[in-house]
Amino acid sequence: MELNHKSLGQGEPLIVLHGLFGTLDNWQTLAKSWSEHYLVYLVDLRNHGRSPHVDGLSYPAMAQDLHDFMEQNWIHKAHILGHSMGGKVAMEFALSYPDMVDKLIVVDIAPRTYVPGHDEIFAALFAVDLNTLESRQAAEAILEQYIPEWGVRQFLLKNLSRLKEGGFEWKMNLPVIYRDYAQILEPPSETEPFEGPALFIRGEQSRYVRNEDILRIQELFPRSTIQTVPNAGHWVHADQPEVLKGMVNEFLNQG
Repeated sequence: MELNHKSLGQGEPLIVLHGLFGTLDNWQTLAKSWSEHYLVYLVDLRNHGRSPHVDGLSYPAMAQDLHDFMEQNWIHKAHILGHSMGGKVAMEFALSYPDMVDKLIVVDIAPRTYVPGHDEIFAALFAVDLNTLESRQAAEAILEQYIPEWGVRQFLLKNLSRLKEGGFEWKMNLPVIYRDYAQILEPPSETEPFEGPALFIRGEQSRYVRNEDILRIQELFPRSTIQTVPNAGHWVHADQPEVLKGMVNEFLNQG
């Protein structure tokens, strides 16, 4: 497995992992800022972006992908930041390969099982007939029938890629993501706690990390702190990028 990635800057390595249906481009703006002090790696997780389409989408498999990525790029230890699904990959990786993690940052996700919540998105994506699609505008019109939020539609349309020979394709492996969606809802594997420093960041208006999740977070990550970003939902990096950037910088700068 060779994950697609971009690298920016120089210094200690910081690896950034996107969420479900996302790509490395989602974190491009913040990565440019962090690259002033760190060597930032933006990574497309398997079956997302321009990384390989393969069978399976479990957290142990994605953590193994990250392990292989670090070895391929001669990264012995790194700060790991993940949002949503990427946050669970980051947790799985820290619990499975603790010696390869310097500091862990998890954005708006907890180590628990979640209830399904993407039915409309799947329905919208499958409603787009790639064989007859003639334009991105036509794709958005179809998505709009299912998804009223403009921002969500634009986020999903980042996955639509025009083929050289004409027509379109999804960058993501939609059939496998749909088939293995239940695994995305699962918590990280049960294992020994990660004893390194960890920061959990949640959006004030998001329900992804609830107060009742804090005990489990502290059981698995005993050196963790939890911070709440005001006026932010699940997409913390889009709603309050400057606040998030400041929290991450402060955490990484701590001795």
